[in-house]
Amino acid sequence: MINTASPLPQLLLAIQTTINDNADEITELDKAIGDGDHVVNLQRGLDALNAINEDLSAMDWSAAFMKIGMTLMSTMGGASGSLFGTLFINMSKAAKEQDMNLAGFAAIFSQGVESVKQRGKADLGEKTMLDTLIPVANSLQNSVNTNDSLNTALEKAKLVAVQGMQSTKDMIATKGRASFLGERAIGHIDAGARTSQLMICAIADVLQQQ
Repeated sequence: MINTASPLPQLLLAIQTTINDNADEITELDKAIGDGDHVVNLQRGLDALNAINEDLSAMDWSAAFMKIGMTLMSTMGGASGSLFGTLFINMSKAAKEQDMNLAGFAAIFSQGVESVKQRGKADLGEKTMLDTLIPVANSLQNSVNTNDSLNTALEKAKLVAVQGMQSTKDMIATKGRASFLGERAIGHIDAGARTSQLMICAIADVLQQQ
């Protein structure tokens, strides 16, 4: 990967496109067990990022991740804004000490996901975005350990992202508004897990084409 954040405009466009294309589905998922505003908040954050994508592309990765995190926190609002902001701010801190290759990014992403776990006081199996993020972080680290090519690592990450997202359908929620529904939340995929999966797969698709 490249040490400056020059790929960011292309990655952000791919993310924005996939979220917009799936906005109606995500809204229905969120209305079923949440507030129904997840995709609107996310779109507002992505609009803000795309407005500064040229600035981001001129930064190093650490600075770009920090700018992304602060922008999402200030524009998205809600729990998702706080959690996505925390993810990128802590990825920024980790990126200061890592090269932007597969091993470096696996370490950076893992540190970001760990910070989301701490911020949200949540873990795997609680019907949240972490049911997508944690398996992907683990998959990337496993790919480093087994010396996978970047393409193979990305293919595996996409697969576990989808599996993680789908796994939320049969879970009882223990966090957020969905937790008040008890067993009635079963049968519904978590909207945050779905958007996380869509964004990860969009990023992986762009990187695989390069």
